[in-house]
Amino acid sequence: MKPGKLPLHLLARLLDDVQPSDPRVVVGPRVGEDAALIDFGDRCLVAKTDPITFATDLIGWYMVNVNANDIAAMGATPKWLLATFLLPEAASEAQAAEVFRQVLSASAELGVTLVGGHTEITVGLDRPIAVGAMLGEVDKDRAILSSGVRPGDAVILTKGIALEGTSILAREARDRLAESSVGANLLESAANLLFDPGISVVADARIACSAADVHAMHDPTEGGLSGGLYELAVAGVGFEIDEAAIPILPECARICESLGLDPLGLIASGSLLVAVDPDDAPAVVNSLRDNGIGSRVIGFANTRAGEVTLRTRSGVVDFPRFERDELARCFGGLETA
Repeated sequence: MKPGKLPLHLLARLLDDVQPSDPRVVVGPRVGEDAALIDFGDRCLVAKTDPITFATDLIGWYMVNVNANDIAAMGATPKWLLATFLLPEAASEAQAAEVFRQVLSASAELGVTLVGGHTEITVGLDRPIAVGAMLGEVDKDRAILSSGVRPGDAVILTKGIALEGTSILAREARDRLAESSVGANLLESAANLLFDPGISVVADARIACSAADVHAMHDPTEGGLSGGLYELAVAGVGFEIDEAAIPILPECARICESLGLDPLGLIASGSLLVAVDPDDAPAVVNSLRDNGIGSRVIGFANTRAGEVTLRTRSGVVDFPRFERDELARCFGGLETA
């Protein structure tokens, strides 16, 4: 198999064999859900693990934020972090110290406490790998599931795509992009997307939940907007998305054009998909705007289970699907060039 997430059909088949024996497991491993929910009385513990395997620059920063995003997408507050770092033999003490600095800095900004983990120098690695296990908590009656989308719901996308992928490409493929006449100013702007507007959706989720009765949220990570929508559709709904409404960041458009990538399949941490009643959509969009976060309605849910379509100027077509994230495809090309 090629690098990237397991195909949805394979993952679904594997997860069919998982039967939690503990009745306190409210949400176990499911395709499309961002995290697990465990009943602790009046509250639920929310648990998530996610690795960082493509980025090497600011790997600790990415790891904290992408894990916290999945906790927030369940309507929960990220609280505790366990971190595993596998470093190549060529890593220096200064590099190890810098990764720790990134983790502590990102955690402090989110109010997350590092409570443990594991570190080692690992034979055979050509790049560092970071794996986070994030824990959070939510009132039992306020937990939000990706499977909560209802036919007719408006689908809101915050910020724009693809923040994380664009930032990683600007940092990790800078020389190749410069050779393709991508200007230094654009590369600097793209690299800075990690911080401005930032890849965290913790505030996006909190504001959306305060503004309306949110039916579902999802953090579109690997696989980009396409992967996020198809994962939501696993719950038994479909979506029709308006191509003209998708906010593709100008830095993303230029970098993807230069590298021959499709923004719709590029890892998209930093954006949040929010499903609400259409009547509530303006309140969510306005509240996000009032807090400095751009967003817009990009489409609507329907009853065509598992089907995601794209309304273009020439008609309605299937929303593009990607065998693997465009970032993985790009890095594969770089490795074999």
